[in-house]
Amino acid sequence: MSIYADVVRYRDLFANLFRRDFQARYKGSALGVLWSLANPLLLMAIYVVVFSVLLRVGGDIPHYALYVLTGLAPWLFFSTSLQMAARSMLDNANLIRKTRFPRQLVPLSSVATQLVTFGVMLVVLVVLNVALIPEVRSTAWLGVVLAALFVPLVGGVAVAVSAANVVFRDVEHLVSAVLLPWFFLTPVLYSFETLPGVDEHETLVDVLRWANPLTPPIEALRAPLWAGEWPAAGDVLYLVVAAAASLAIGAWVFTRADDRIATDL
Repeated sequence: MSIYADVVRYRDLFANLFRRDFQARYKGSALGVLWSLANPLLLMAIYVVVFSVLLRVGGDIPHYALYVLTGLAPWLFFSTSLQMAARSMLDNANLIRKTRFPRQLVPLSSVATQLVTFGVMLVVLVVLNVALIPEVRSTAWLGVVLAALFVPLVGGVAVAVSAANVVFRDVEHLVSAVLLPWFFLTPVLYSFETLPGVDEHETLVDVLRWANPLTPPIEALRAPLWAGEWPAAGDVLYLVVAAAASLAIGAWVFTRADDRIATDL
């Protein structure tokens, strides 16, 4: 787990990596990070039209647009961080070969860049939900705390994926292939409780809910940010354990691959 302490130990280097990634992402852009809101808002509009208006999947979900947006924010943070982290070592091969430094800072810098976007989306979510859903006004602060717990979950997976992709170059393609079906298995656009036929497939629903490491965290975030309720204890416990497990797995995978990173790039 000491690999994450290097973020603090080498904070100046990490800040430089983050600044470089952030500037490269928004170089020449007049609106900068505000462009990051365009993608989730456009996706939200499309999903609302297709799933709520045409397919009527979200017909029983109040404030469906905000329901979708509350799920999209953590999902996009997770999926975009994984895609960027998967290639981060390869894209920085020249720097890694020439300079000896804690290499895990490279994928963590990618996550930090996406964290800025996630933070902006979270601020927009809190403002919209507090303004439009009165019940949220007393619980929205808890959503910010839970979102902070979601960050190490993403960071651990990103470190593992980036290190594994150096050794097995198929990993980045596997990540791209898995993310789309994973999205539709995650209740971003729907609620398990409102799906038709849920009573006939209770076991399947339980498997989909608890076997997916993103479902309980998203449900935990939705409770205070959209429903105006305290999250279920099981979802919060799952998020805490998943974040700790993700950090541990990321550290283990990176440690195993660290000696091969410079030679295999």
